[in-house]
Amino acid sequence: MNHRVLGSSGLVVSPICLGSMTFGSPVSETDSIRLVHEAIDLGINFIDTANSYEGYDRVVGSAGGVAEEILGKALHDRRDRVVLTTKVGAPLGSGPQDCGLSATHILRELDASLRRLNTDFVDVYFIHWPDRMTPLETTMQALTQVVRQGKARYVAVSNHSAAQLCEFLWLADRSGGPRIAASQIPFSLMHREFQNDLEFCGRHQIGITAYQSLQGGLLTGKYRRGQPPPSDSRAAEKPGWISAEFNDALFDRLEAFEALASELGVPPAQYAMAWTLAQPAMTSLVVGAKRIEQVQDAISASEVTIPDEHFDSVNKIYPPPWKQGDPIRP
Repeated sequence: MNHRVLGSSGLVVSPICLGSMTFGSPVSETDSIRLVHEAIDLGINFIDTANSYEGYDRVVGSAGGVAEEILGKALHDRRDRVVLTTKVGAPLGSGPQDCGLSATHILRELDASLRRLNTDFVDVYFIHWPDRMTPLETTMQALTQVVRQGKARYVAVSNHSAAQLCEFLWLADRSGGPRIAASQIPFSLMHREFQNDLEFCGRHQIGITAYQSLQGGLLTGKYRRGQPPPSDSRAAEKPGWISAEFNDALFDRLEAFEALASELGVPPAQYAMAWTLAQPAMTSLVVGAKRIEQVQDAISASEVTIPDEHFDSVNKIYPPPWKQGDPIRP
């Protein structure tokens, strides 16, 4: 694997980041720990988690912490071999202080995450979601505190637009707070809502760590027209995590995309990940896996080169969002 630099942080990370959202359920603790160890042995040095992750058992407001506890056990003798991230902000209970980006919640939850992860610090601390109830200045003060205390080396955001990133950059410059080093967004060739934000992130050295690059398995080739979903697929196990309607229009596009992968002689999943890794500012793909073979496939995808002419072909199948034209320099 050709490792990449994560934004302005200077951290060198693998282009595949091991995600942990399914740790605990459907991936047992034992299998999760084995998966972490095998991924590290394959050269993965980037691991993503969140204080709310607890596998398929997750509901909004439940306690979370399961994935962090498992990672704490998996990394007890391997912590120095990985760049470790976690997140804050998602609801972890029904109380008024159990969610959001107030200093009270951030400081309390980071300490809880560190205990579960069995570490003194996280390399990158992500704001999981925007919080419209808390002023950015308040959040920035808390993030400045955790960086100065050494509990987080760098800070980052997840599910934020370029406009929101711009506010954070401006506030960091004004206040002397930590600069946003990375942005984690849902992104695939099938769902490209953040496409026009990538150029902004590239200009400002914000590394992108994309999740859902396989769109819940839709881009793996496992779903076939007129056939029920495979029993071990996301659509069968957790249908609420699939955001598409299974109809002819969906399969028309999937089959056209799969034909492009066939031209290169690579599996559809590898093609989809390789296309995503080729996008501007893209540093790493967060890949949730149940088996080590899926991690191996992702690593293979990082070595696939998409021909220039295929980018136009993908745009015809899955058009990018509208972008303002340039009448001065067409």
